[in-house]
Amino acid sequence: MNWQLTGLAILFVAVMASALAVIHSKHQSRVLFMEWQREVNLRDELNVEWGQLQLEQSTWATHGRIEEAASQRLDMRLPDSRTTVILLE
Repeated sequence: MNWQLTGLAILFVAVMASALAVIHSKHQSRVLFMEWQREVNLRDELNVEWGQLQLEQSTWATHGRIEEAASQRLDMRLPDSRTTVILLE
């Protein structure tokens, strides 16, 4: 009878330890899933920002914008056709 109680106590402790391990594992899984969701959201936000920056860069780099900046800020002008020399090979 004493061996049966000892065996039963060992089984009870093993079941409780297993249950606690399952609870810990499930909690850890949920924590990691929430962290993964935050990272996915951050990735999506950064992708949107990257697209906006590329659009802004293409706007700033248009030929008209560059020509306007060159003429206003740097006082650059297109060369006159009379003073242009074309070199042929």
